[in-house]
Amino acid sequence: MGTVPVYRWRLAPDGLATRRQLRALGLRPGGQDVAAQVERPRRHREPLVAHLYRVEQAKPVRPMTPAKRAALAKANAARRVCPECRRDAGYVIPPTLGMCTPCAFPEEQRAA
Repeated sequence: MGTVPVYRWRLAPDGLATRRQLRALGLRPGGQDVAAQVERPRRHREPLVAHLYRVEQAKPVRPMTPAKRAALAKANAARRVCPECRRDAGYVIPPTLGMCTPCAFPEEQRAA
């Protein structure tokens, strides 16, 4: 990959989009190289950089297969099960706690 054009924030030409913008259009980069990049300046820090891809070369997003859908549902369900009490918490367990709220903060500690 050679040098790519760099544009300032919000000044990129039409026909170029970031990954998120492509996804909103139902597209994906599809293996194409980065066409350009856009930089957003920040005070006293490095600028934020986003890669841009050509919209006309983008490909449609691959459809979700039943196997992928089942695997995703299983993974999301596993994030809801508390490793301490093995119950479905009804919400995604926060990684900072590592367990459901009742296990992390038992009644004895809440009353004190």
